[in-house]
Amino acid sequence: MKRWKFSNTIQKYIDGKLKLSTYQKIGILMLVVVFSGFIGWVWEFGLNEISGGFKHLYIKGGNFLPWINIYAYGALLVMVITYKFRQKPWAVFIISAIACGLLEWLAGWLVYTFGDGTRYWDYTKDWWGFGSINGFVCPLSVTVFGLGSLLLIYGLLPFCIHLAKKMSRREFLILSITLFVLVITDDVANLTLKNLGLPTAMNFYESIGWVYK
Repeated sequence: MKRWKFSNTIQKYIDGKLKLSTYQKIGILMLVVVFSGFIGWVWEFGLNEISGGFKHLYIKGGNFLPWINIYAYGALLVMVITYKFRQKPWAVFIISAIACGLLEWLAGWLVYTFGDGTRYWDYTKDWWGFGSINGFVCPLSVTVFGLGSLLLIYGLLPFCIHLAKKMSRREFLILSITLFVLVITDDVANLTLKNLGLPTAMNFYESIGWVYK
């Protein structure tokens, strides 16, 4: 591995002086998808464990792997819409909070409307969901998305860039492609199983005592 200071990565990224090759850009996007989906799963799992009094293990995301796709896609959205504002953390927070709030509401509404009343989340049933809009989005969730976006832009993204700069091309591509293929294959497989009416990851975890909430 090459020597590359993490502090250099952050500063060069914020200043717009960071030069990346095509393979690095693609690999970084793959890692952001993987890591952000995993962080989202950890957040959801931990929140439900706390609110549930640690009585059960809760299924989140519906995949075999600990990964939630809406967090991954939301991270990509945040990266795109806040890129020009990366030197202004307050702008990143506000823009991300609004955009992610709209994404969460739209996703919840689409699933509910075209899924015969299906809800993957409902903030009206949670103590932190005060002020929610139809249970799809609430002030606290929007605030968390804004804070999470700051973590993404000034923590996770520079970390992925740091790996791209520090690792050899071969090492970085093996890492990024392997992880990306694993989570996407898992996501597509579960969606396919569900559409075919076959047992999914959710059915498996429920069969061994996990609880879907």
